Amino acid sequence: MGRKTTTPGNGPKAPVTLTPAAGLAAAEPLRTLGWMRQAHQQQLALCGELEAIADSLPANIDRQQCLLAAARLEPLIRNVHHYEENTLFPWLRRRNAADDDLARTLHRLTSEHCEDACFAEELTEALLILGSGGGANMDAVGYMLRGFFEGLRRHIAFEREHLLGAYSDDEIVMPYPL
Repeated sequence: MGRKTTTPGNGPKAPVTLTPAAGLAAAEPLRTLGWMRQAHQQQLALCGELEAIADSLPANIDRQQCLLAAARLEPLIRNVHHYEENTLFPWLRRRNAADDDLARTLHRLTSEHCEDACFAEELTEALLILGSGGGANMDAVGYMLRGFFEGLRRHIAFEREHLLGAYSDDEIVMPYPL
């Protein structure tokens, strides 16, 4: 999979979204589970970075790390949610049309996506303030950071166990939606 990169200022490049490899036509099949596992890995890596930032508060803030995390946060979350809601969830619905429990689960996860996207936007603003050296309520930012990465870790664990655990890598093959 190719990775798009963003450079805040003159800092190092940080991966922000998962995209098909260069030259790969959108209609060519990609393995969904492999994509989701890579997306989960990137999200968990970001959770680790956010935890390190939270642990550094209030006295040892790495401003560059805050800016890099801010640049990655919203695009990564938005891209994964788009993929899940427009590719994975419809496929699961078609494959398991009679499963009311699955329908409720997918509805719940979609609702969580909305909450996570709003939370990511607020957290991005807080990280930008920290990264620019602006004054922030360190207790509030620490609480936001921990709430976000702990919730995202739980979300990923749930998806792995309840949505993806029953399928092998070769079982789900479909085109990437973008």
